[in-house]
Amino acid sequence: MTNDKLAIHLYSLLWQEYSARVSYARTYQQMITAAGGTVANDHIALRSLRMSINTPKGLVNLGINYLEQLATALGYVAAGEYTFPETHLYARHYTHPQEAEFDLPKLFISELIVEELPERIVQLIKKTVSSFQEELIFSLTDSLLENKNVETTAQELHKIFTRPWLPPQRLVVEEVNEVTQYGAWVLLHGYAVNHFTGYVNRQNTPKYPDIDATVSGLVNLGVPMKAEIEGNIACGLRQTATQAVKEMVTVLDDNSGAEIQIPWTYAYYEIAQRYPVEIEPGKSRLFDAFLGKNAQQLFEMTRVDG
Repeated sequence: MTNDKLAIHLYSLLWQEYSARVSYARTYQQMITAAGGTVANDHIALRSLRMSINTPKGLVNLGINYLEQLATALGYVAAGEYTFPETHLYARHYTHPQEAEFDLPKLFISELIVEELPERIVQLIKKTVSSFQEELIFSLTDSLLENKNVETTAQELHKIFTRPWLPPQRLVVEEVNEVTQYGAWVLLHGYAVNHFTGYVNRQNTPKYPDIDATVSGLVNLGVPMKAEIEGNIACGLRQTATQAVKEMVTVLDDNSGAEIQIPWTYAYYEIAQRYPVEIEPGKSRLFDAFLGKNAQQLFEMTRVDG
């Protein structure tokens, strides 16, 4: 079983689930293919919580360290790191050495540094995630250790991309959201894909030659877009996104403890265009990393105001 084939199968499963929930991603796909273009994915973004919980197998860190096991098993290597002190976030991006050969997206994995939050919020988060379901937490390492075929392993790894703890209480979500919208999102969605990213450079259609034309096309189709395009050509990366879709999520009623449904943001679809940057006098290459300022603005796309 080769890691590139496993990654391709896994990403296909994740795309099916994500695009079923994010209609804007389907609209983009239809728009580009109708113009004779190609839909390619620049990167997949995941969110997590940097905190450790006790399990029968010892302490498990629910942050980047957990998801990095998967990235490494798929052949990825860490290629950059980013800090966001104002929002208590940290991120790394990962690339695959055969990225171009097998058309593999980058991975952008972020985490909330829980211990930096007010003690009341820390305790609310800890109480919620302490209800984790062992089979979901352990499915990552167990699946990677067992020698199975590509399809079976991809299906088992797909189980990781969910919420591995019980639904949070409604008041917990609302209180955490006042301090960190990112934290509230993770309590609700766990490791669900935060977004896929349409890669403008690979669209290969004269109708949508750049990110500006692509955004205009989506707006004309009624897709609500972020007001600005982040970044610039000189820095090598321009990014924007659709608004986040809202869906009904399951929480626990504060009085009865019964499961109820409330509306909350899930995910957006990002659009990115990369440009050559000079790496030494007279020599340039396509910018292949990320920009912290851009990322911070895109994190905010899932904000829910109380």
